[in-house]
Amino acid sequence: MTEDGEGIGKIDGFTVFVKDAVIGDVIEGKLIKVKKTYGYGRLMKVLMPSADRVVPPCPAAAPCGGCQLQALSYEAQLRFKESRVRGHLERIGHFAELPMEPIIGMDGEPLRYRNKAQFPVGRNRNGEIVTGFYAGRTHSIIPMEDCQLGSPVNRLVTKTVTSFMENYQIEPYDEENHRGLVRHILVRCGFHTGQVLVCLVINGKKLPHHEELVSRLREQIPGLVSVSLNVNREKTNVILGRELINLYGPGYLEDLIGGVRFRISPLSFFQVNPLQTEKLYGKALEFAGLTGDEIVWDLYCGIGTISLFLAQKAKQVYGVEIIPAAVENAKENAQINGMDNAEFFVGKAEEVLPEKYRQSGGSMAADVIVVDPPRKGCDEALLETMVKMAPERIVYVSCNSATLARDLRYLCDRGYELKRVQAVDMFPMCVSTEAVALMSLVSEEEK
Repeated sequence: MTEDGEGIGKIDGFTVFVKDAVIGDVIEGKLIKVKKTYGYGRLMKVLMPSADRVVPPCPAAAPCGGCQLQALSYEAQLRFKESRVRGHLERIGHFAELPMEPIIGMDGEPLRYRNKAQFPVGRNRNGEIVTGFYAGRTHSIIPMEDCQLGSPVNRLVTKTVTSFMENYQIEPYDEENHRGLVRHILVRCGFHTGQVLVCLVINGKKLPHHEELVSRLREQIPGLVSVSLNVNREKTNVILGRELINLYGPGYLEDLIGGVRFRISPLSFFQVNPLQTEKLYGKALEFAGLTGDEIVWDLYCGIGTISLFLAQKAKQVYGVEIIPAAVENAKENAQINGMDNAEFFVGKAEEVLPEKYRQSGGSMAADVIVVDPPRKGCDEALLETMVKMAPERIVYVSCNSATLARDLRYLCDRGYELKRVQAVDMFPMCVSTEAVALMSLVSEEEK
């Protein structure tokens, strides 16, 4: 299977990519596009199902673009993801011998794990307002009120909002003509606190009769703590704009990871699978090997999720994040947890690190650096800065094992050794996975 979840089949040596085919299937397919050395096919019939094929738990699994692996048993999903991480490290990172540990999967049924959902709003062919998810590689909405990966409260929220829109003749957004008001419905849930946040993304500055919407949501949604509007008037595929208008509550919800409390706003980056997040951060903490005497730098720290997890065992944690609002959230989160050994800075990590090191006369030198970059991985300037700082250990948390492999090779070529690596399945039923790696500085005696 490809990294997008398509089956890779062969006929007479010719490669064909087929959506909805899984590893081990023998299928009858129809060629719909042919290139010189490969083609694309449509699944017509499964002649011999794979031993790993299962009935997808969601009726919209095939047309919806959200999940790619629902027809594959969960055990096979884990094998596929671990193999992909291993393959990237071998092919891109050129690691011949991998200290790779078994992937960490979810305990129990791998459904209902997402604490965040974003539903586009539109009209169906009958003119009715619908919410759901985009079909694969399109912006055509597949009506879906109850995604099997999300919280059951999502259905209550979307029904309440669409009913309100119908009653007051509020138009959903139309991408083609850039008209209409309501673009998306965002729902966040606190798995440990039971709190719910609702945010409507609108193509305007105000929502008519918003007092009535707040009243309905308060009546219908258990645990509701916040209702807000997000203004996005751009012709763009980006869901959220920068401006928030608070209608009810504090503008955030609170949830816990490993006993640490976090405030989460509509714009906050926060891992969507809280059960697996605790395992992922726990593994990062284990790899960091903290004894209570270390100075730790957490790069791309966001709202301080990993930073505060580490601060429980470190002497001092410094977090760096380029988004000012996220840094303010991180400072608030440190305060509400009573953690005075975590400090946060705004800026590019490759600029903040050497400057703070110079200003401190070396007292802010890193014993451990933890980095959790976006999918594109680390900038080379940041990797170079990390090598110059020469921490004893680097813990790299990654959502893209291809860029992870590239960056680990850079570090290994400049004095570090890959000691441990482990994948963590944060997104069951989907092709994405996370991984965490431990790099150790090679001593002069070992060189």
